[in-house]
Amino acid sequence: MRLLTLFLLITIAIFAKEQTVKIKVDGMTCPLCTMTIKKNLKKQKGVIKAKVKLNTEMATVKFDDANITKEALLKAIEEVGYKGEFIVENNKTKESK
Repeated sequence: MRLLTLFLLITIAIFAKEQTVKIKVDGMTCPLCTMTIKKNLKKQKGVIKAKVKLNTEMATVKFDDANITKEALLKAIEEVGYKGEFIVENNKTKESK
């Protein structure tokens, strides 16, 4: 059983990767808004770092995709009353929920 657990942990570590996404956040009006969003993002299992800026209306989130999905990040923003939309910089398209 220990060997199986060790094997599973190693497998997850090999295939998991850290990702960073940028999310356009609508509805922020004050510094308390950014703190609320950041706090809720950081509560999510798998989020490594979250930065939210009022002046750009943007959240930058670094996360472990083995523990949380990108869609769950949007849901965490929506839980506190805001709307999030992924910004895909490579081809300048947006992906929203």
